[in-house]
Formats: sequence, structure tokens, C-alpha cells
Amino acid sequence: MLRAFHYDGEGWGLTHDAKSLILSDGTATLRFFDPDTFKETRRVTIKDRGKLVAQLNELEYIHGEIYANVWHSDRIARISPASGRVLAWIDLKGLMPQDQLSSKEAVLNGIAYDPAHDRLFVSGKLWPKVFEIAIVPAKAKVTPIQHTR
Repeated sequence: MLRAFHYDGEGWGLTHDAKSLILSDGTATLRFFDPDTFKETRRVTIKDRGKLVAQLNELEYIHGEIYANVWHSDRIARISPASGRVLAWIDLKGLMPQDQLSSKEAVLNGIAYDPAHDRLFVSGKLWPKVFEIAIVPAKAKVTPIQHTR
């Protein structure tokens, strides 16, 4: 049986973990709801190095982290659901060539995870394609050490 529930604010993205529905509303706050009662159980404010990260949009829960697209950006934040801290960024700049975008509103806007095959897909509003991506660690920055004699 399908059920409906009501909450204050807008609904920009929705995902879930084993205990909660997790909702974004375009702000820097993620809200957690009990899936049985639809009562809000907690909120977490998302920050990267102490700065608020607003415009959180599409959400996906993957391996204990919340992946959140930031509206009108080419980045996805990987967020700790416990603290709200941004753990890392996925930079997708250049994934969709500019000449294939139909308008300024054709932006990154879709995240989907296939747990059966551990695959991650991204797409965008008005994008003609869906991409399967692999998350790889950022290259370590190597700073040469000068030795003096």
C-alpha cells in the first residue's frame, strides 16, 4: 500500500539508509525521517572545512555515505551522515561537453547507485546521456624536497 506524508519545505532529493529516509530541501541541511511514522528524527548541517554547503539536491546513500549533487555545479559531495562533514568531492567537470548542453539549466542532477553490481551512474537535467562512473582517489600531491649541502 502506498502512503503519503507531509513536511514543511521543499523536496529536492530523497534517499535512505537502513533506518531513515533522508531529504534535501535546497539548503545546507539534510533531514532524517522515520520511514514508518514519517516523523522527523534529526537534522544535520552540511559543511566543508567549516563553510556551509547549500543547494544540496539529488541524494544517494552509498557505502555509509550520502552523495549529494550541488545544484548548478559539476560536483558531488560525499557526506558523513553522522557529522554532516564533507568527506570528499567528486569533480565531474567536463563530463558532458558544453556543445551537447541545450541550455544553462542542463546541469548535473542525477545520481543512481546499483548495489548489486557496485556501480554508480550520473546524469543531468536535459542531458542526452547517462554515465557510469568509477570513483578513484585523487592523485596525491607530491612536493619535491630540496636538499642543501
